[in-house]
Amino acid sequence: MVIPELKAVIFIFNDIKSLILSSIGLNSIELKELVINALEDTKGKDITVIDVRDKTDVTDMMIMVSGTSSRHVKSLADNLVKTCKDAGIQPLGTEGEEQSEWILVDLAEIVVHLMMPSARQFYDLERLWETAANARVEEALVEKE
Repeated sequence: MVIPELKAVIFIFNDIKSLILSSIGLNSIELKELVINALEDTKGKDITVIDVRDKTDVTDMMIMVSGTSSRHVKSLADNLVKTCKDAGIQPLGTEGEEQSEWILVDLAEIVVHLMMPSARQFYDLERLWETAANARVEEALVEKE
């Protein structure tokens, strides 16, 4: 059950995300293509896109990518942020740049996880979000009964 105040915050957050993209003339599909192109330009490995719109209100998509070294992960993140800024998109935040094992770049409608293969395998975000989807489906089925 979602608390009414939290619902209001989520509603406002979603409006802000839409305003950010519409103000620069991009939709989420175009932003996804921009992100993937930036990651491919710097030789990102195993790029995975997960649509999480039906699983969370925080973001629409998550993109996971692996780098071959911590220096490569850092350069993937740097290039992504530069590409976004050049396109008029200011990332909401970045985390993890100090150690560069796992860097998160928040672009509002898309959250990008840039990871070393060992961190990606350990945290297994793809499986985590798949499990969340299955749990939500099961909850919906139970509620209908």
